[in-house]
Amino acid sequence: MMSEAILGELRKKARDLGIELDKPSPARVYDAGLGGTHNYAIDRAFLDQQLTALPDLALMMRWNRAWVGRAVRFAIEQGVRQFVDIGSGLPTQGNIHEVADIVARGEATVVYVDNDPIVQAHSDLLLAADADPARHRAVCGSFFDYDDVWEQVLATHVIDPAEPVCLVLAAVLHFMPPDTRPEVPLAFYRDQLPPGSLLALSHAADVDDPAWQQVANNYKTKATLPGHLRKEEEIKPFFGDFELVEPGLTWITAWRPDDNTDRPTPEFRSRGLAGVGCKVASEPAQS
Repeated sequence: MMSEAILGELRKKARDLGIELDKPSPARVYDAGLGGTHNYAIDRAFLDQQLTALPDLALMMRWNRAWVGRAVRFAIEQGVRQFVDIGSGLPTQGNIHEVADIVARGEATVVYVDNDPIVQAHSDLLLAADADPARHRAVCGSFFDYDDVWEQVLATHVIDPAEPVCLVLAAVLHFMPPDTRPEVPLAFYRDQLPPGSLLALSHAADVDDPAWQQVANNYKTKATLPGHLRKEEEIKPFFGDFELVEPGLTWITAWRPDDNTDRPTPEFRSRGLAGVGCKVASEPAQS
């Protein structure tokens, strides 16, 4: 856990920036569920309350994090070496640059994007400690300020917009209710990517499970960001005209499992859907 001195400094900075530390943050709760240290007592208490209702919740967080690793390894196998992680959250185990550098040491570049300056501060510390700053960067910006965010991403000079990019949106869109119209910024981001690029996306699924529905409602009413579950037919359009790679949009633990994948029985227990889409070059117009 963070020391009281660091906690005090972060609380002061958060107050100056208007960031709530008196409500559980989904990013910090996620970090707590993964066994991280970038969280507060209020986040751990909220997590414990949800685990009472839904004991699978911490496992679900770990299953999602493991999926991110598999998606990154898949992208590397396809020859992609550039990653933009929007809504990256707090640094914790299995960061994209760590996975990529194991598979393609010294080759991958990563830009982490989050709208919380506290998250960026943590990310900067992490990257300074164990990453190559010439290849891995963190910027602060909102998913919805897409022009500014993409400008910041390119200003890092670690992403070449002419080369394929893997855009990662892991467990992010379910904190964007329909009235925020997340499909608009996402369409912009897809348009910026050249052919051969990938969109890796996971999303909490709207399934018939009263305990899961109650947890989602608790996020909506008690946390800093509202949770909104979606059905498969509502998630699939986020990929636009990107072609879903096999096995398509499926349960998180069923997406390209490897020997290390913990697969629950039934797979429904992951309560999340994930997929990776590929941007295919358009056919030249007939004269």
